[in-house]
Amino acid sequence: MNLYPVNAGNFKLDGGAMFGVVPKSLWTRTNPADANNMIDIAARCLLIEDGNRLILIDTGMGNKQSDKFYGYYHLWGNDSIDNSLKAYGFHRNDITDVFMTHLHFDHCGGSIQWNKDKTGYEPAFQNAHFWSNENHWKWATQPNRREKASFLKENILPMEDSGHLKFTRLPETDILKNSALGFDIFFANGHTEKQMIPMIHYQGKTICFMADLLPTVGHLPIPFVMGYDTRPLLTLDEKERFLNLAADQNFYLFLEHDAHNEIISVQHTEKGVRLKDTYTTNDIFN
Repeated sequence: MNLYPVNAGNFKLDGGAMFGVVPKSLWTRTNPADANNMIDIAARCLLIEDGNRLILIDTGMGNKQSDKFYGYYHLWGNDSIDNSLKAYGFHRNDITDVFMTHLHFDHCGGSIQWNKDKTGYEPAFQNAHFWSNENHWKWATQPNRREKASFLKENILPMEDSGHLKFTRLPETDILKNSALGFDIFFANGHTEKQMIPMIHYQGKTICFMADLLPTVGHLPIPFVMGYDTRPLLTLDEKERFLNLAADQNFYLFLEHDAHNEIISVQHTEKGVRLKDTYTTNDIFN
């Protein structure tokens, strides 16, 4: 097995929204804001090469939305899925599976693109299966008013129309062991219904793709929860449970949204689970 970071692009989000009720004087210590209160956010995806399978976890925003839409998110940098794949000798048509932690636009928008004449949409990965789970799919296709703006039908419905949509099994407890894709999955419901956190066993290590359960290093303290979470009290419990497990078992936490920290480990302290070490993906994957 080989692992590769795939940078789908960088953007900015309002720091207050990213940290909910936490005072700005606290969260700016780890996530400094610009004059408009915006903080740096990455869309750091993960590519797993495992035998004949090439599995991409999450796909960023994509490029099919309007200039007005992207104007809200202040895109920056030159990263893209295509450039990242090319650097490793791959093309998007080589991808066999696209696994989406959840279907918010900044995690799955790159899965679907305009067709050639822009009359409709088609899969951006022509030879791939698209993976979600049945509960989250229903949640996303029949969205609540809180999340409706994050579940864009042009990102979601073409996956089903393509005939390439697949669902993982749901777990009997928090963790689904050895899914159809070869890794364990932690299911979390605080941010959105049945968000999936991949737990990949690699060279004696466990690499956890944290998605929106732990967006950045700054979110390590348990009360530091995003304003975007639909069930913040549930997030508190899920994050505490997962971080205690990560500290106990020395997991490596791959941060999708932290623009400046790629992978971290955590440890138990008198204040709870806190940062132990930071790593680059080269430190862990090579």
